[in-house]
Amino acid sequence: MASAKVDLPDTPAAYDRELERIEIELLLEGMYRHYGFDFRSYAFSSLKRRVWKRIEQEGLKSVSQLQDRVLHDPATMEKLLLDLSINVTAMYRDPGFYAAFREKVVPLLRTYPFIRVWHAGCSTGEEVYSMAILLEEEGLYERARIYATDINEMVLQRARAGIFPLDKMQEYTQNYVRAGGTRSFSEYYTAMYDGALFNSSLTRNVVFSQHNLVTDGSFAEFNVIVCRNVMIYFDRKLQNRVHRLFYDSMGRFGILALGSKETLRFTDFEEKYEVLDAREKIFRRLA
Repeated sequence: MASAKVDLPDTPAAYDRELERIEIELLLEGMYRHYGFDFRSYAFSSLKRRVWKRIEQEGLKSVSQLQDRVLHDPATMEKLLLDLSINVTAMYRDPGFYAAFREKVVPLLRTYPFIRVWHAGCSTGEEVYSMAILLEEEGLYERARIYATDINEMVLQRARAGIFPLDKMQEYTQNYVRAGGTRSFSEYYTAMYDGALFNSSLTRNVVFSQHNLVTDGSFAEFNVIVCRNVMIYFDRKLQNRVHRLFYDSMGRFGILALGSKETLRFTDFEEKYEVLDAREKIFRRLA
């Protein structure tokens, strides 16, 4: 998952703000109790706009009407989940991050006999394939396993397929070069109609799996955890909860990579990491 500026409808002017909050809280409680998806600690302003977007697209008039439809129609729930998950990403998004990863993290990874990477909130997988290519070029992929997880099974299916828009390849090639790529980017995919099918060899050591950062626990010990542009939508309490999950899931001196607008400051874990790259938000667990 990642962030982008999206034009979303706001609350109708005549809508009672207090009633709106009550209705949205009831909607989120119903989603959690009926489907197990917990958005109750997401930043309210962003979540509210996305709820109203779904209300508008469903041709409804109120949050309560949306709640009724969501609870009785799983297909509507899937559409709302896509709205709330904010699945915007790109190959080698923020190229400077990957360049810094090559320079400052790869030398550390060379010291490990086996490397476990958790890419949390992987969305449709573009950044997972980016990391797989990077590790392949650095000679580390054969002894690496990438666990790519997201809350949404629909976007995971797209990630598994490895087909991305062909008209994005020029942009992605530029990102790849700026990120320090060492080959021709076109070697990694086959053009087919309006899509680019990426080589299946890039996912031979990738496990795609559904995982909810809000409710699910740790499932392995990792050397690297990448979670970029996900927690900016969480409130402070939930951010601390997820940072606890990451800390408990990380081996000694493990690497944590956050998004450009995310930080460890003001969290309970600020003092538990050293900064490897302040600009690109790459941290190393102290012990």
